[in-house]
Amino acid sequence: MGQWFITPCGRARFLPAPSSEQLDYANMLLDRAASDSAAVHVLMADEDMLDDVVGFHAQQAVEKALKVALVLSDIDFPNSHDLRELADIAAENGLSVPSSIQAARWLTPWAAQLRYEMLEPLDRTAAVSVMNDAVTWARTLVQQAESEQDPPED
Repeated sequence: MGQWFITPCGRARFLPAPSSEQLDYANMLLDRAASDSAAVHVLMADEDMLDDVVGFHAQQAVEKALKVALVLSDIDFPNSHDLRELADIAAENGLSVPSSIQAARWLTPWAAQLRYEMLEPLDRTAAVSVMNDAVTWARTLVQQAESEQDPPED
């Protein structure tokens, strides 16, 4: 199972604000998702870069963005690269996952464990679009969670 072991319950069901530990972990995941996103943009500038490298980083950015939402909502999740599984867990627990991210399951084969198989060519435009949606969504969730934190006592 994943990092969080509290009974699954979506933020829509009025959980308290995320703990500082959850917020720290979500920020770390967001930083890594943003780094994967930046890597995709750099890699795509090289016309000789293979799809498996670009697809891997796009998939990783979406995966980490989904995990940001799960962590902030105190939802346990498996150690998985399966975007459908992660989006389904979020939806089953009351999270509103943007439709572009719900539909991003097609990126799952680009994850690390499948990078060595022959795949159809990557739709790079679609991969960048869903990746950008996912990172923006995760960034918004983190900002909302930060605004819910109690101010530090003096």
